[in-house]
Amino acid sequence: MKIIEMKSLFKSAEGKQEILHLYDQKLEELNIEYEYVEVETSFGKTNIIATGNPLAPPIIIVHGSNGCAPIALETYPNLHKSFRVFAIDVIAQPNKSTETRPSMKDDSYGKWMNEIITKLKIENVTLAGFSFGGLVILKTLEHDESKIKEVYLSAPAYIVNGNPIKALFKIFIPMKRFISSGKPKFVEAFLKDVFTDRDEFAIKYLSKVFLHFKMDFTPVPVISSEKARLIEIPVTLIAAKNDVMFPGAKMLKRASHIFPSLKKSLLLENSKHVQSTSDNSLIENMILSDLENQNTPL
Repeated sequence: MKIIEMKSLFKSAEGKQEILHLYDQKLEELNIEYEYVEVETSFGKTNIIATGNPLAPPIIIVHGSNGCAPIALETYPNLHKSFRVFAIDVIAQPNKSTETRPSMKDDSYGKWMNEIITKLKIENVTLAGFSFGGLVILKTLEHDESKIKEVYLSAPAYIVNGNPIKALFKIFIPMKRFISSGKPKFVEAFLKDVFTDRDEFAIKYLSKVFLHFKMDFTPVPVISSEKARLIEIPVTLIAAKNDVMFPGAKMLKRASHIFPSLKKSLLLENSKHVQSTSDNSLIENMILSDLENQNTPL
């Protein structure tokens, strides 16, 4: 298990304050009852936002790269009506958890998540994650799936990667040009190719993150077919057809061959990497419908 130690991933105290101000602003805009839960792990402190009935079935939602728990809660705003929702601030991301960065090459993220589940004293947990959150979830299943009920992966990392030349010109170059110049047009260019719908909060938040946070540009690995075949927990996979980072058709084709526990798959025909509000609602309804069907007596 390799952990990369860093003093701080935020470039300055002022930059961190600006990012966390937006974090708090988004959380308050959600207008939900919630509580902060702090969990100590071998990787450091993890911040969690818990909401919903404590007696309801547990679900952990995991945001994507350069994100935070309030964004995940906004993505699936109705889950708390049927689940006890735990929105995780993924470690080493621009949020309120520790800044210790695990390696993506080993089972560190899986070990971290299973430590959280153990500390929360929950079982039969549903996991739902977007993008990098999908990698975290698959790593969790690799490490120990004994407390997991099923998982939902939306445009997840770790199954396939897109064309690196396309990613270079559509994602990394606009990002780097914004970092060096601070010109908003480069953030707009990035978002145009990554987001299905324009998102004003994402523009503000990512502008601060790109300027004030040390992002991880490590190449994203892909799961081996051997490890995928060992997963027994039901997997629902939602892929995006126009995803530059993790192309949907390519993802579904590989997933159908390597995941024996693939329960359901869906290709969002008009979606880029970050889904639209309507597609997120579709995914949320899928999760809620599955729960309702499981609870309906025969």
